[in-house]
Amino acid sequence: MKITPEYLALNRELHARGTYGVSGARAAPTALELANMLGTRDILDYGCGQRLLERTLGFPIHNYDPCIPGLDSTAQLADLVVCTDVLEHVEPACLDEVLDDLQNLTLKVALLVIANRPEKKTPADGRNAHLIQEGRDWWLARLAPRFTIHQVAGTESELVIVAKRMNRA
Repeated sequence: MKITPEYLALNRELHARGTYGVSGARAAPTALELANMLGTRDILDYGCGQRLLERTLGFPIHNYDPCIPGLDSTAQLADLVVCTDVLEHVEPACLDEVLDDLQNLTLKVALLVIANRPEKKTPADGRNAHLIQEGRDWWLARLAPRFTIHQVAGTESELVIVAKRMNRA
């Protein structure tokens, strides 16, 4: 299970406000650079929120977000999968399935932006919206079985990871 029904309902309410799921535009320059290097426009925004990555890029991409009606159908495979400010929101018990899904959807490269600090927004249950607040080494250990890490950058509060999909045995 990638998300429990209870947590899905909480996140749908947050997204309905229109001020949640708005970080995608920040990844647009890096996503465009990677797409150009790969020679593709086949991009999936995994956890697209308000679809700001697509709007900023200025061309159609695949959008998937289980918390937004109409964008919650099955995600499509893509050469480049962009996942920004999503993984830290995943319920810990669901993380492996979400990471497996990301691996399976990535045909070539994934761009992952992961915050490792508390979030200012909270769902109705009062928890911090960043359910997982872990550092670089913790995240890299979870990604390593699924991806070859090519670049790790970012700040003390946010990781930016470029990774190539590893094929499963």
